[in-house]
Amino acid sequence: MDDIFDSSLNLEETHFNEGYDEGYKHGLIAGKEEAKQVGLKVGFEVGEELGFYRGCVDVWNSAIRVDPNRQMEELIHKYPVMDPENLQVQEIMDNLRLKFKMICSSLRVRLDYHGYPKSTAEAKDIEF
Repeated sequence: MDDIFDSSLNLEETHFNEGYDEGYKHGLIAGKEEAKQVGLKVGFEVGEELGFYRGCVDVWNSAIRVDPNRQMEELIHKYPVMDPENLQVQEIMDNLRLKFKMICSSLRVRLDYHGYPKSTAEAKDIEF
C-alpha cells in the first residue's frame, strides 16, 4: 500500500519537471524562429556582397577584360551559397575581398563595398 503523503511530497518535483518540459518545448519553437530570422538577415547580406562583386566582374570582363584568369569569377561561383556551414565560407570571402582590392588597385579605381544602404546614423558606424 502506498503512503498517502507520497504524492504531496513529490508535488514540487512534479511541478518542476512539468515546468521544465513546457519551457524546453517553448524554447525550441522560439529558438528556431530566431535562428531563421538571423539566417535570413545574414544570408541576404552575403548574397548582396556576392552580387556586388559579380556586377563588378561582369563590367570589368565586358569592358576591358581586366581579370583574364577569371579568378574572382571562380571564387564567386565557388562560394557555397547553399551550404552556409561550410568551413571554406570565410576563406573564400576573404580571398574575394583581397582579389577585389587588387583589381581596384591595378585599375587605380577607388571602389568599396559598403553594404545595403542603411539609415544615416547606422551608416556612419559601419565600415568594411
